Amino acid sequence: MTDLLFLLGAGLLAGVVNALAGGGTLISFPALLALGYPSLTASVTNAVALWPGYLGGVLGYRAELRGQRRRATALSITTVLGAVVGSALLLLTPGRLFESLVPWLVAFASLALLAQPWLRKRFGGEAGGPPSKMVYAGVFLGGCYGAYFNGGMGVLLLTVLGMFLHDNLHRVNAVRATLSLVISTVSVVAFSLFGPVQWQAVAVVAPASLAGGFLGTRVARLMSAKVLRGVVVAFGLGVAVALALH
Repeated sequence: MTDLLFLLGAGLLAGVVNALAGGGTLISFPALLALGYPSLTASVTNAVALWPGYLGGVLGYRAELRGQRRRATALSITTVLGAVVGSALLLLTPGRLFESLVPWLVAFASLALLAQPWLRKRFGGEAGGPPSKMVYAGVFLGGCYGAYFNGGMGVLLLTVLGMFLHDNLHRVNAVRATLSLVISTVSVVAFSLFGPVQWQAVAVVAPASLAGGFLGTRVARLMSAKVLRGVVVAFGLGVAVALALH
């Protein structure tokens, strides 16, 4: 019963954080590790379980997505290609190698978000102009990363989009939510067919993450960009250190 409540809480909180800016896996993935799942099993199970939360986030951002269909579609096609590559890499990666990479992947995503304002000034182009073509390279790599290791996927995507799309933060975050759902969908198909998914854990975390996704979109509208960035970066670096010492 304790394990059930623990997973429910982790799934709910992960859904909230994913809707805010991404990074919910930094909650649910360690929760699965704490219950004794091997790293690779925990990663693929987590990727499948959080799909409803990404769907809830997109539905919650319906208003912010209006007028962005062409942009979201073009970026989604590129992201699918990256996600296919990332899923294949994960399924071919030895479990021990993946476990050694996890802390570094989490730290990388967190530091990328921390550096976003500087990176945007350096590479983002002129405000009001068309987005740099580099945004497509960025979301392709984001798709690879997100399918390979879901942790911090949204953080990394928000970093890339924030650099190249000069738009209202909440509208950019809505596109980020859409791309996260696209990557998650590719992962679900690949891992359900070929990965060691633990479906009993999915049955607990999935509905909780859906509820969290709806709740998170409401909370996101109340937070400033600086507060949001600071919270996610601090949490991500803390998890990276904890995993490195594990």
